[in-house]
Amino acid sequence: MMQIPQIRLQSTSMKIGLNIEQPVQQIEQKAADQSIEQPQAILEIRTAPGKLTIDQSQAREDMDLKSLSKRVEEFARQGYQDWLAGMARRAQHGTELRHIEKGGNALAEQARQNSKGPEKQFNFGWIPSHFSVKLDYQPAQVEIEATAQKPIIDARINRPNHTYTPGSADVEILQKNTLDIDFNNLFPDEIGE
Repeated sequence: MMQIPQIRLQSTSMKIGLNIEQPVQQIEQKAADQSIEQPQAILEIRTAPGKLTIDQSQAREDMDLKSLSKRVEEFARQGYQDWLAGMARRAQHGTELRHIEKGGNALAEQARQNSKGPEKQFNFGWIPSHFSVKLDYQPAQVEIEATAQKPIIDARINRPNHTYTPGSADVEILQKNTLDIDFNNLFPDEIGE
């Protein structure tokens, strides 16, 4: 039986070990130092006061509490009217007496008319009429002027505190690579001997 020559190779891989130390980083950030000051706004207020006017002259006249000038004016007007009426009455009486011959009793009739006064009238007086008191109101006027003031801001930035420790990696060989070579039946002559 014939033997075939053989070469056998047997290898092992290299094993590597890594020791890794992680890097360390620390960052600390302080808040900024900040101060804010807000001045008050400048405020100006101007006011024109309201005005209330009450006119009760008509109500006083309705209650017969008239002013002196109004009384004088009324008396003067009434006197003038009475004077005109008296003139008309005297003229009429004169005309009646002038025609006395035509009959009638003119003298007695005139005496009766002159003796009779005006009829007395009664009414609920001294009460002012509706809306006789007149009101006039002008509202107050207010002007407001505001001037805003800008805030005063002072800010100082603080730098961050930063520390960094770099990491490291150590490499070690845990097993070396190997290669074993084995020959079988390489030289057949040697085998037959």
